[in-house]
Formats: sequence, structure tokens, C-alpha cells
Amino acid sequence: MLKKQKDRIIEMAWEDRTPFEAIRFQFEISEAEVIEIMRHELKPSSFRLWRKRVNSGVSKKHLKKRNSEIDRFKCTRQRVISGNKISKR
Repeated sequence: MLKKQKDRIIEMAWEDRTPFEAIRFQFEISEAEVIEIMRHELKPSSFRLWRKRVNSGVSKKHLKKRNSEIDRFKCTRQRVISGNKISKR
């Protein structure tokens, strides 16, 4: 995996509104693989904070926790991100 891809996965994992399904769609890696990347790339305290946030009610990392009216991976006002399959039209 390229450093640029790994950095983008970490960035998407940190975003509360980006579900794991969006990361799987773009990079073809599972939630468990995302967790492993985060575990190896973050400091232990940062990883623990991230996991706590993902499993809390604040994060919408799992589609089941999201409002059913949200049917997209990104904000409609988000600018196009280079290298992001989802945002390209």
C-alpha cells in the first residue's frame, strides 16, 4: 500500500461522517484492516481515543448508526478531493 493511500485511509477514518463502507468502496479494505492500519500508524493514546470515538454515539462510522435519510458518503458541499473515487463525477 502506498504512503499516500495509507494517509488518505487514516484521514477518512478520523472523519466522523465517513463510514467504513466508504473506505471499503474506495480502497477495498475491511473495517478490521482499517483498525489495524490505525493501530500501527497512531500513537497508542491516539488509537484508544479514536476507538472510543468510533464506538460512541458521536461517530457515524457504521451505516447502521446513521440517519436513514443520509444516503451519500460525503457532504453535498464538499469540494472534489483528488484521488477520491467517490467525489469524482
